[in-house]
Amino acid sequence: MTIWYIIDLVGTSVFAISGALSALSKKMYHDVVALFFVGFLTAVGGGTTRDVIMGAHPIAWIRDPTYLIVIFISVIMAVVGRRLWRGAFRRPLLLFDTIGLGLFTILGMQKALLAGVNDWAAILLGIITALFGGVIRDTFVNELPLILDRQLYVTPCLSGAILYHINARMGVDPTLNVIVSAGLITLFRLVAIRQDWTLPRIQN
Repeated sequence: MTIWYIIDLVGTSVFAISGALSALSKKMYHDVVALFFVGFLTAVGGGTTRDVIMGAHPIAWIRDPTYLIVIFISVIMAVVGRRLWRGAFRRPLLLFDTIGLGLFTILGMQKALLAGVNDWAAILLGIITALFGGVIRDTFVNELPLILDRQLYVTPCLSGAILYHINARMGVDPTLNVIVSAGLITLFRLVAIRQDWTLPRIQN
């Protein structure tokens, strides 16, 4: 297994957990199928959107059943450990969403680069990979998508993607580059939430 495959599975798991936790927050206990469906869409929504845009076929989760197995196990983990998540973290949904942002931005960007797209398109596709699963999740549970929240959401992804590109051009070790760039996105987003950072608003 390559580092990219492992990152993909970890990111898939994290987003599946965030989707399940979001569904559970809406008291979706009565429909187990819907619970798994929200977790599934959150996990694969961004990557599928990216692959459709690039014309990359077959899509990963269709080709490799490991993704579906990881999603299934992750949703079960979210359900079984929902009280533990709440006890360990004040806002577990935001934590898992933020970790997923970091991993999937860099993963999506790298997959786009391997497909031969230009650098700026790769950055945008990385951000799409990170964001679209969460948008689908929030839409399904009738919540305002986090991308529309006043706190910084896209900016951390863009910052990490640019850092990854710069480091790659400088010859930084790929594994170290992933850790540093994804870590920047995660840390930036968490600090932005805690400190209530926002960009200047456009006045009406």
